[in-house]
Amino acid sequence: MIFLRLGFKLSERRACSLIRLGRSTMRYISKKDDLELKGRLSQLAGKNPRYGYRRLTILLNREGWGVNRKKVYRLYRAEGLEIRRKTPKRRVACKVRSARPDLTNKNQRWSMDFMSDALFNRAAIRLFTLVDNYTRESLAIEVGRSLRGRDVVATLDAVGVARGLPASICCDNGSEFTSKVVDKWAYLNGVELDFSGPGKPVDNAYIESFNGRLREECLNQHWFLSMEDARQKVERWRQGYNWVRPHSSLGNYPPVEFAAGLGHSRPGKKRQTI
Repeated sequence: MIFLRLGFKLSERRACSLIRLGRSTMRYISKKDDLELKGRLSQLAGKNPRYGYRRLTILLNREGWGVNRKKVYRLYRAEGLEIRRKTPKRRVACKVRSARPDLTNKNQRWSMDFMSDALFNRAAIRLFTLVDNYTRESLAIEVGRSLRGRDVVATLDAVGVARGLPASICCDNGSEFTSKVVDKWAYLNGVELDFSGPGKPVDNAYIESFNGRLREECLNQHWFLSMEDARQKVERWRQGYNWVRPHSSLGNYPPVEFAAGLGHSRPGKKRQTI
């Protein structure tokens, strides 16, 4: 229909007559919102995280919904309930499929990631970044030549001693985060690892935004003469980021002041920016 109307510049009446389609059929918009069915489908998917839409259709029909698998599949996709086929090998603490609730306080969800840079002599260095998604605080930036899963755990433990641990941590599928040592730490401490979907950096937008600021305002502005020099300059920037730098998403309060309750609430709609 769209091809006929746009490609041949036909009227709606003429295009419908050519393909013998009733105009009322073409204009029909379903009035069913299926809210109850969507809600029940989400509940069943949450209780059975490894069930696909076919098994969920069977469960719904056992309850008397009387729906076919095509409709369930459409709602299944619309609600984002697809099973993540490529999950980490060690996924005991992995959050497989559930919606991310809105944040209302600190320590509900953190985000972590790795960055790469170099010293003045082109020797490679790595940075492990950790932020609180609600307060936007930079909890830690670990700098080293080679950072692994055990270094991630050591940093998380150090931050946890100072402020407690979160309910979940967002991260990508890097080998450091999918390692056995990180998975064991998360399982023993009751922390869910919320892995991003393959090729979907927007799943971890807070840390991606933070890394962009770190790159622009610190890494691109300095020569690092040694590993210790890099640690000092990065930590100095982190302190300024937490205590001085205004954030538009926090009502122009620095993260530490906002976390302390000075910036009572965020203005307008929440945005995933730092």
